[in-house]
Amino acid sequence: MDAFYASVEQLDHPEWRGKPLVVGGNEARGVIAAASYEARKFGIFSAMSSVLAAKKCPHLIFARPRFERYREISLQIREIFYEYTDLVEPLSLDEAFLDVTENKPGLKSAILIAKQIRTKIREKTGLNASAGVSYNKFLAKTASDLNKPNGQAVILPEEAEAFLEKLPIGKFFGIGKVTAEKMQKLGIHNGLDLKQFSLQFLTKKFGKSGLHYFNIVRGIHLSAVQPHRVRKSLSAENTFEKDLITPSEMEENLRPIFDEVIRRIEKSDIKGRTVTLKIKHSDFTLQTRSKTLDQYPNPEQIWEVALELLGQEEVPKPVRLLGLGLSNLNITEEQVHFGEQLKIPFEG
Repeated sequence: MDAFYASVEQLDHPEWRGKPLVVGGNEARGVIAAASYEARKFGIFSAMSSVLAAKKCPHLIFARPRFERYREISLQIREIFYEYTDLVEPLSLDEAFLDVTENKPGLKSAILIAKQIRTKIREKTGLNASAGVSYNKFLAKTASDLNKPNGQAVILPEEAEAFLEKLPIGKFFGIGKVTAEKMQKLGIHNGLDLKQFSLQFLTKKFGKSGLHYFNIVRGIHLSAVQPHRVRKSLSAENTFEKDLITPSEMEENLRPIFDEVIRRIEKSDIKGRTVTLKIKHSDFTLQTRSKTLDQYPNPEQIWEVALELLGQEEVPKPVRLLGLGLSNLNITEEQVHFGEQLKIPFEG
């Protein structure tokens, strides 16, 4: 989806359409969760400090996140996906991989399927979506970013390697800012540069990820679309309007976060043995404290562990964010094997 959270806010608030808008934070503090395309023209992007965003655009509109509304629309979009295939792997509320090798309407063109899905999303929700079409997940994801907003792109098998050779290293899906900077120090600025390094060298420099980088620059990515992804954790967090100083302030503000975690536990019927407390300080340094129990704790025990972690040692600096999460969940992975992937023509 194109600027999903921001686009939903502009959809529901016509007076905000065509104006620079962000979701999350405010003029005083916080972090941007999403930015409209109008805001991006001012150099504002997700994960940016809202204070910096307000400086870049003094007339910027700040909208409070409404995740229930975003989930509602996300489910409507997912229903459209299932009209074409059951092999849908959601990445987040606004993004998913679809394997349409064998599709329910029996269409022979992946490009046509992508166009139909984008049209139906627009008709059902009023929102724009972009799509990427290719023969593996890495290339499809890369293609999806090429013609945003409201566009689609295809990377054909015979075009993949030449395309990747020209692609800037920072544009490779899965290569973040830190890794891109590390690669650039090694003289790796695009796919062609990356291709010059041996598997042995890349593994030495990047560990297990070295094999992944070696393969993707050659258009190789064997990960299947996994409709049954295993959830690893369940958590909630909050960034505060004012920094928390005293232990009593921290405990008082941790309680609503705990209540939200319990609400999510009860809604999803999930249990977890590891309780983790997340503390982000006023200088943005991050600290986590965890404790793993022998048995799945009940809500009262989770709160006791949360307080134990909070009081484990003195919090040395003011706190801007607290988070609480559960991991080691009572979920077993569903192993799904689809066999060798078939080939579907890109154009019909």
